[in-house]
Amino acid sequence: MLLPFFEWCESTVIASTIQNSLWLFPVIEAVHLLGLCLLGGSILLVDLRLMGFGLTRQSASELNRQVRPWLLLAVIVMITTGVPLFLSEAIKCYYNRSFWVKITTLPLALAFTFLVRNRIANSDSETAYINAATGATSVALWFVVAAAGRWIGFS
Repeated sequence: MLLPFFEWCESTVIASTIQNSLWLFPVIEAVHLLGLCLLGGSILLVDLRLMGFGLTRQSASELNRQVRPWLLLAVIVMITTGVPLFLSEAIKCYYNRSFWVKITTLPLALAFTFLVRNRIANSDSETAYINAATGATSVALWFVVAAAGRWIGFS
């Protein structure tokens, strides 16, 4: 049912430009991976703090406030590079199970991060098991997104 949409995506000017360039895909991919590093770092700092590992001199809310601009930048970089990467090989993605795992988990991870995790971090809750569960859930969601994304290239 979605195959015609994926075929259209792969026939766009952006997709054709990337497909016909020797260096465009690797450059976009490299920026995408740098965005992943920035995303992972900004996620892990707050999540590890919520789980009680490191940076305990600083409140979770203060750390979350300081890291938020980097998280937002990382999400923007990941989306602006991820879309052209997808367009350039949309049909491959359509048949790739890792793509579907990533694309299903990504909105869950984003929603959890911005709707649940941020509230818990900003509340400076002293309830250790809620903080730990929130941090662990966030790490698990983002790990699935990142691992499935990386696996797209190998399958």
